[in-house]
Amino acid sequence: MKAEEKFEALKENLKKMGRVIIAFSGGVDSTFLLKTASVSGLQEILAVTSGSESVPEAELAFTKVTASELNIPHIIITTDELRDENYSSNPPDRCYYCKKELFTRLRNIAGDKGIPNILDGTNYDDINDWRPGRQAAQETGVRSPLAEAGLNKQEIRDLSKMLGLQTWDKPATPCLASRFPYGRKITAEALGRVKRAEAFLKNLNLKDLRVRDHGDTARIEVMPEDFNLITDASSRKEIVGYFSSLGYRHITLDLRGFKSGGFNEPLKKADS
Repeated sequence: MKAEEKFEALKENLKKMGRVIIAFSGGVDSTFLLKTASVSGLQEILAVTSGSESVPEAELAFTKVTASELNIPHIIITTDELRDENYSSNPPDRCYYCKKELFTRLRNIAGDKGIPNILDGTNYDDINDWRPGRQAAQETGVRSPLAEAGLNKQEIRDLSKMLGLQTWDKPATPCLASRFPYGRKITAEALGRVKRAEAFLKNLNLKDLRVRDHGDTARIEVMPEDFNLITDASSRKEIVGYFSSLGYRHITLDLRGFKSGGFNEPLKKADS
């Protein structure tokens, strides 16, 4: 089935739901879902965003602007997954506990407002990826209409471009907890440090990047074609100075380049 046909099927499926809550992170998938929902003839749409310490402020600001532009009611709720030792101890299934907290909150909101359907932006490619949060979605009755329509990531990007969404080429933006090796305790202070480090690098016109936090070592990942933006004398001096002020003793550039989900590689190898 062509992407356009899947898109039409998605709109029909959404329309039948009547009233929905959409877990809206501001990423490629949830933005596309929100936009599609807005043109599907739904009776009611409520966008809800998690505002925990693991979400950069720029992403929260983006969700506000986007929901406003689409004229969709939007609320930001404060989730507190760091209080859960199952999450903060940073096990490989950390995302399960985060999503369980979020989806349980959404289920309560849905109950209070009498909204029968809760939706997330899981796409068809995610089904075969390491996604512990999918179990939480299943346990709380959250539906994934993009996956149901068979829409993969590239199709969603292509359709987003067709719809004029600025997120069509937006890099993946997983929560900041993904910057820490599994087993390393996650704290609000550590998240804040990574948040500031990545914000600093983005001011150097870097688009795809990660700052992997290994305690006193920061491992910077950028695209190979952007290495020069990190290594020229002026930028290097600025980066070393700022990262040192954050408490990093060693500031390194990963010569393998940017790789989304880098800490999941050992898990995938063990599972193969």
